[in-house]
Amino acid sequence: MDILVANSTLLIGMAVVFGLFMAWGIGANDVANAMGTSVGSGALTFKQAVIIAAIFECAGAVLAGGEVTKTIRKGIVDVSSLGTTPELLVYGMLASLLAAGIWLLVATRMGWPVSTTHSIVGAIVGFGAVGIGMEAVMWGKVGTIALSWVTSPLMAGVIAFALFRSLQKLIIDTEDPLANAKKYVPYYIFLVGFTIAMVTMLKGLKHVGVKLPFEQDLIYAGLVGVIVALIGTVMIKRLKFTAKADKKFHFANMEKIFGVLMIFTAIAMAFAHGSNDVANAIGPVAAVVGIVSSAGEIASKSATPVWILLLGGAGIVIGVATYGHKVIATVGSGISELTPSRGFAATLAAAATVVVASGTGMPISTTHTLVGAVIGVGLARGIGALNVGVIQTIFLSWIITLPAGALLSILFFFFFKGAFS
Repeated sequence: MDILVANSTLLIGMAVVFGLFMAWGIGANDVANAMGTSVGSGALTFKQAVIIAAIFECAGAVLAGGEVTKTIRKGIVDVSSLGTTPELLVYGMLASLLAAGIWLLVATRMGWPVSTTHSIVGAIVGFGAVGIGMEAVMWGKVGTIALSWVTSPLMAGVIAFALFRSLQKLIIDTEDPLANAKKYVPYYIFLVGFTIAMVTMLKGLKHVGVKLPFEQDLIYAGLVGVIVALIGTVMIKRLKFTAKADKKFHFANMEKIFGVLMIFTAIAMAFAHGSNDVANAIGPVAAVVGIVSSAGEIASKSATPVWILLLGGAGIVIGVATYGHKVIATVGSGISELTPSRGFAATLAAAATVVVASGTGMPISTTHTLVGAVIGVGLARGIGALNVGVIQTIFLSWIITLPAGALLSILFFFFFKGAFS
């Protein structure tokens, strides 16, 4: 405990730097998942994707990022087993951040869309099992998280499959796809606005002290959905359509309308990603700051300070702007050829899955969810639409992520423990 008091400034400084490094890795690797479908389908340029990420990743992190942060901070290792050595948790969280950040840097250089959630949970389990003791790891909670890594891509895949099938039935496979796109796309835009508003009302606004009755939440979310749908309708009316465009590709004019829709789903996905994955960087930072500030006392309940949420949001944005292009290429065009209509189905399905998980405090993998959704859209077009080789490489990188995070974390844990004591 005296160690924490004597080195409080250094430990908090290290937590901030490592947290920023981890958030940068999330931006470089994971935001590519959020934006890969939009850029890969041609609906957004890379620059536009970065601007959307900058605004809505931060909004998701600050408004709805607190629930998952609690799970990352306290739900994986049983802190009651630490007794008079709270500094072990501090070293472990610092080691976890550094380990996960380094693995994300390696994976991003290779162009692999790996799971940042896998990276940090694997790292925390690694130091917890070896540094504190096997009994300190809440294996039941870890099992639930691990199960969500399988269920979330399945859920997103099923939703994406159903969404794309509905698009085929209502718009794509009809005699006049353009007219039907103009007719039905505003309803899909409403769905995007309603989904994000509902999650913000139910979970996000709690962090700023606002809690409304469920019926009011529904009304306000419905209003947001209508406003967003009206904005989308105005944007669609401003589009110019030419018969010449459809000669090259029969659905060229129709896809222009889906290009507008992809702007809204990119916003939804950025918000959803910020709300779920910012916790991977700031959960350990919040734990270190909490323990060091209270001279070793591990509080059973504490709110995540807004400056820590903002730190995570800022790191994510810097990551996507400086190094996000590599993984965007893999997700946007490597798994299956995407057009705006296909990208929309994948992105909305992933966003819906992530916001539900974020609201329940379950740190699922955005990567797994989006890849599952893209595969779901590919399957709706037939198995031949999928690049099986790329999918195999992605799955292999997922398997490596957990042990890589754990091993690096164990090494850093013992290094910090030796250095400070």
